[in-house]
Amino acid sequence: MVTSTPHSNSGLARSLVAAALLSAEELELVQEQARKEGRPLGSVLVEKQWLSSEELARFCEREFMLPLSNLHDFDIKQIAPEYLSMDLIEHHHAIPVLLEDKVLYLAMSDPTNIGALEDFSFRFNLVTDALLVEEGKLQALLQQLQQQHGAGLEFEHTLDDDIAALEQDEQNAWQEKDRISADDDAPIVRYINNIMINAVRKEASDLHFEPYERFFRIRFRIDGILHEVASPPVQLAARLAARLKVMAKLDIAERRLPQDGRIKLHLSGSKSVDMRVNTLPTQWGEKVVIRLLDSAATRLGIEQLGLTDAQKTLYLQALQRPQGMILVTGPTGSGKTVTLYTGLSILNQVTANISTAEDPIEINLPGINQVQINPKVGLSFAYALRAFLRQDPDIIMVGEIRDLETAEIAVKAAQTGHLVLSTLHTNSAAETLTRLSHMGLPAYNIASSISLIIAQRLARKLCVHCREPEQLSPGQLSQLGFTPAQQASGITLYRATGCDQCTDGYKGRTGVYEIMTMSEQLAELIMNNAGALAIARAAQQEGMISLRHSALAKAGQGLISLAEVNRITG
Repeated sequence: MVTSTPHSNSGLARSLVAAALLSAEELELVQEQARKEGRPLGSVLVEKQWLSSEELARFCEREFMLPLSNLHDFDIKQIAPEYLSMDLIEHHHAIPVLLEDKVLYLAMSDPTNIGALEDFSFRFNLVTDALLVEEGKLQALLQQLQQQHGAGLEFEHTLDDDIAALEQDEQNAWQEKDRISADDDAPIVRYINNIMINAVRKEASDLHFEPYERFFRIRFRIDGILHEVASPPVQLAARLAARLKVMAKLDIAERRLPQDGRIKLHLSGSKSVDMRVNTLPTQWGEKVVIRLLDSAATRLGIEQLGLTDAQKTLYLQALQRPQGMILVTGPTGSGKTVTLYTGLSILNQVTANISTAEDPIEINLPGINQVQINPKVGLSFAYALRAFLRQDPDIIMVGEIRDLETAEIAVKAAQTGHLVLSTLHTNSAAETLTRLSHMGLPAYNIASSISLIIAQRLARKLCVHCREPEQLSPGQLSQLGFTPAQQASGITLYRATGCDQCTDGYKGRTGVYEIMTMSEQLAELIMNNAGALAIARAAQQEGMISLRHSALAKAGQGLISLAEVNRITG
């Protein structure tokens, strides 16, 4: 049992203030965030770039007179599995890396965390000692452990073993397929669990279970692209769908209508993943799509979005305004929700009343009043917005502006002293203005209410372990859209190859943005009913960087490939 207070950083905190590396006010802000998120102080300091991982380690080395150890010098495979207790490791942000002469050494970025030493010592009846390591390397090892251990889950069989068991079980049970209890179907349960844990390990965003006439396939969406991961016998389609419906608390007898539900997958005592489930009757059976809503894995820090320094400043300035409208636009799956939630997390203070209308609620934000839209009972975006305006709001977020009624209420709120955030499905910032006009909003309302428009895409990041340099001539670079200034400053291009540490040469995603601020010139163009092209040209003359050039800049830095630039921007 873990008894100590998690992440007690009083020793490190006092030392940082005494050394004047942080002011008392700055430290209070960081400590508050660490407490709110249940994370160690050092992790938050590094993530927020108050200190770099190396600076924090060097400070601890000098302050506490401990040598800085290199995690690469230790083979964690030599540690007995029973000492790699994930509840203690995640709770204390400390990892056993060496057992020598009955002393268990813990890799830690905060050597003042005495509670970690005491809890590990009590659990395993061993003397414990601290090894000082860099926070960044410790975090990377922690993520590796969580993947290897399945975040605390271990299964006895591989997917192939489960398929064999399912096929054998099928021979005995298929005749009674309509009377099968998914709760008691052990091979099905084990197979589904393995599929789900593999999806979490591979950081998939969606799972697709798809029945066809002669085959059945399971696909994961990883970094925005679907990949086939399994193809169980087509005869199992009904039983797999039934098991998923039982887990999502859906009606297993209803196979003619779509259904929506949720699954909470418990990975360990301290970690779980919420899943949104949708079933769809198709010609050959029910297709089931599951969206993984891993709130813990979604870091809502503005540094993680991929904005340039200039773009980040524009977004933060718009968030600090007392009224106006911020719109985030792009196709489905372009990261709009995370951008909005990041803004809301920045605004989430005890002094602000924040209400959101969402369909669906994807990330839970304590301190924010989140409302799930339910058209079946008449609770639409417009209805929720009207209710919000009677609730003394400061900040309102509406998941999507879909119709004129919602747009009119949102504009009214933005003009009467409220900050409004929302999304639209358009391809560029300029097209957002013309879309609102086509909905029927008067031009003067559009020009007077909108503060900022963010158009965005998500691009797959190149795997740093296997990317290969790509050489192009100055003429080819110019044809692609690289400006002479970009070429003069130095461009390093890479192509994707593929290795065992990535998926087809890519690992992770980053945002690509086009940010338009409302100006007098743009407002005048809107009032004169100018088209999207004229508005875009004027915005670029005022300094806006287009989506294409934002993507090319990331390619020039070696973050994404030219193929990915063309995929997301055309």
